[in-house]
Amino acid sequence: MDKKLFVKNMVCSRCIKVIRSEIEKLGITLKNIELGTITYTESSNDDFVNIQSALEQNGFEILLGQEQRLVEQIKIELIKLLQTLPFHLEHTLSKYLGGLMGLEYSKISKIFSVNENVTIEKYFIKLKLEKVKELVQLQEYNFTEISQLLDYSNVNHLSRLFKKETGMSLTEYKNNQLNRRNTLDGIT
Repeated sequence: MDKKLFVKNMVCSRCIKVIRSEIEKLGITLKNIELGTITYTESSNDDFVNIQSALEQNGFEILLGQEQRLVEQIKIELIKLLQTLPFHLEHTLSKYLGGLMGLEYSKISKIFSVNENVTIEKYFIKLKLEKVKELVQLQEYNFTEISQLLDYSNVNHLSRLFKKETGMSLTEYKNNQLNRRNTLDGIT
């Protein structure tokens, strides 16, 4: 019988590779794997426990609650938004997520805030700032171009936000060649 599991902290293609490898080592048939979910064919009552153990050993967690799954789905969708640059939303973030999840944004927002102790908007700002750090370190774009790629109204807005959140200016971050990036699964 096919079983679908929702997985916390599964945020990138490397996560998929690790999980695929671990499940294959267990000899379990993997039907589908994508960010946040795995589907496998259960052939033994031990399969779930073995998968759970392998995931936990690699920093992942099976999400059993519906609210936990919704929060993780929101995080994954926000991460996906920033994978293709230039980033641009046709509507507001609330309309985008509400339509995507098929739920009222107020409900989504409340569930996210209660479970993560941060608003969706604040979480998304933190994700965007991690993308800024990545782009600064790559040194392929200037600050104005980075602000445009991430859909900020202007470079001054990005600069103020970056300073407020990190405690240093974009120039300080670039000049000091600091690697103070956070893992995407560690952002709260």
